[in-house]
Amino acid sequence: MANTTTPAIAEWAKQSGGSPSPEPNNWWRRITTWWSEFSLQTKLLAIATLVVSLMMTGITFFVLNGIQRDAGLNDTRYARDLGLLLSGNVNELVAKGRDRELANVAEEFWRSSRSLRYIFFADPDGVIYLGIPVSATPAIGENELQLSRRLELPTELKKRPRNPLVRQHSTPQGQVTDVFVPLLWKGEFLGTLAIGVNPNETALANKALTREVTISVFISIWVLVILGSVFNALTITRPIKELLRGVRDIESGKFEARVSLPMSGEIGELLNGFNAMASQLQEYDAANIEELTAAQVKQQTLISTMADGAILLDSLGKIVLANPTARRLFRWEGRNLEGQNLINELPEVLANELHSPLDSLINNFSESSDLRCSLDEPPRTLQIVLQSVRDSTGETLKGIAVTVQDLTREVELNAAQSRFISNVSHELRTPLFNIKSYVETLHDLGDQLTEEEKKEFLGVANSETDRLTRLVNDVLDLSRLESGNSMQFEPMDLKPGIEQTIRNYKLNAVDKKVDLYMDIDETLPMILGNWDLILQVLDNLVGNGLKFNQSGGKLSLKAYTWPDTCNALPLENISLAPHCEMISPLPRLRVEVADTGCGITNADQQRIFDRFYRVENAVHTEAGTGLGLSIVRGIIEKHGGQIAMASEPGVGTTFWFDLPLEQADADELQLLAERKNRELILEQDL
Repeated sequence: MANTTTPAIAEWAKQSGGSPSPEPNNWWRRITTWWSEFSLQTKLLAIATLVVSLMMTGITFFVLNGIQRDAGLNDTRYARDLGLLLSGNVNELVAKGRDRELANVAEEFWRSSRSLRYIFFADPDGVIYLGIPVSATPAIGENELQLSRRLELPTELKKRPRNPLVRQHSTPQGQVTDVFVPLLWKGEFLGTLAIGVNPNETALANKALTREVTISVFISIWVLVILGSVFNALTITRPIKELLRGVRDIESGKFEARVSLPMSGEIGELLNGFNAMASQLQEYDAANIEELTAAQVKQQTLISTMADGAILLDSLGKIVLANPTARRLFRWEGRNLEGQNLINELPEVLANELHSPLDSLINNFSESSDLRCSLDEPPRTLQIVLQSVRDSTGETLKGIAVTVQDLTREVELNAAQSRFISNVSHELRTPLFNIKSYVETLHDLGDQLTEEEKKEFLGVANSETDRLTRLVNDVLDLSRLESGNSMQFEPMDLKPGIEQTIRNYKLNAVDKKVDLYMDIDETLPMILGNWDLILQVLDNLVGNGLKFNQSGGKLSLKAYTWPDTCNALPLENISLAPHCEMISPLPRLRVEVADTGCGITNADQQRIFDRFYRVENAVHTEAGTGLGLSIVRGIIEKHGGQIAMASEPGVGTTFWFDLPLEQADADELQLLAERKNRELILEQDL
């Protein structure tokens, strides 16, 4: 046999032109010679093709791997759901020891699903006492349900009933998914349910089909990549790179960038168009960028400084811009609202009222809309105007401009004006009617009246005239205080003014059975103020204290220096501790008027110093114009001070204010008074 084989091998070697097993160096030399015969462009194309092939092969591998992993996850989730479903139906049977019904349910469940491979039930020790199809349905006794196999499972399985243990093992037919579910009944561990799920035949078929389709797509892409690489390398690569460099230069602001390549056809037109665009941008940048920037800054500044709220929406009702006033009105400070739906960011009451008008503008049913609404927290009245913004043709909706005006102050002033007119009308009508009635009686029946009756009628007319005079004086005083005119202050002793006020109201206090107290330091310093205005303040506060006091009550008037001392002692059941916290930077004389009357509620205390506000409208029956405390506050502020109060319903009320001493800096006092005047004027303008 050796003689016959050797000539055959020699003949093959002769025909092949070499020895039967050539040297490795000869093969490498042939390969390098063959590779050197190609041009550089061909070599680059070959390398690119090799790289693309490797990349597509890797991508295909990862795609197939992902598909197989997803199929495995689907099998796992399906098996877990089957285990949880079966355990939910048999927990009660296992807990009550109804093994025969348990076997029937398990067998019926197993027969109802073709994907189930087996069902095992194990006791808490892991001993399997029922298996399908390992053990048949019992026909004789309970012992036939018992198996001798044992499951070894983690101890923490019983602590996670909604997260069963899932694992897989391989079989000739594919991977089988094993699920182990702890059986719990009212917190007691009853054992373990184990089921096996066959591999999904549809998933296996889809996996094979996906593999074939992926390979086909891979081959097609590989061919297209080669063809595209050849074309790109020959005609497009260099012009595109140059164009990309020019675009990046334009993007960075270098508008002088140009692309100069001798190209024709569509590529040449593209390069020429780019160069023309760059020239126009360069001219536009030099002429208009600064003006556009300045105009944009002006617009943003105008919107930001608007007294009204301004909100700009896009065509879908989403917020594009909101100025600081709008953010303050709707409590949006510090929030990024761009792209948020306006309706979702508004209070519920306002959103309900604004929803229909906003939809009407978005759907082109209307061009503008306006509404007035009221908010509860904090109380506020808003006027909202919606105006659509369209393009130059007027057909396409570009956005919606929303203007928000805060009318709270205007509404409050209107309400106060109405109350004032109502009060003044009532106060004027009653005394005028009484005066007219008594004067007509005197005129018509003067001969028939006795002297005493005439005197009585004239007394009533005189009293009603005084009442009219007080009302007119209150209005004039308030107008004079709010006019902003400066007043003359001079050194004065407050003690005689306090004593005069006590004397004026002594008879009224006796009639109402109210005890008047006066507590004044013996060495009370001189103050800097206006005598008539200070007496008006004392008269108003003491008069109110008597008006709203009760029979058997007390009213005290105290004066002491402040803040050097705080000797003021409150009435027996009124705490004035907060007084000592209102410290003034100037030497002061503090005056307190305290009563044991009906008191003022917290809600009324917030508005007690407002013009035309009358507490008696709600809790008292005493008449008044509602201007007294507003006048008092204006007088005290004219003196550069502040007035405050503390009150508790059913206990009493204390008012206190500070007055500058004579040795205080008059210039500084004048500056404080002028500042208060400016604040009042600004409030009137608003």
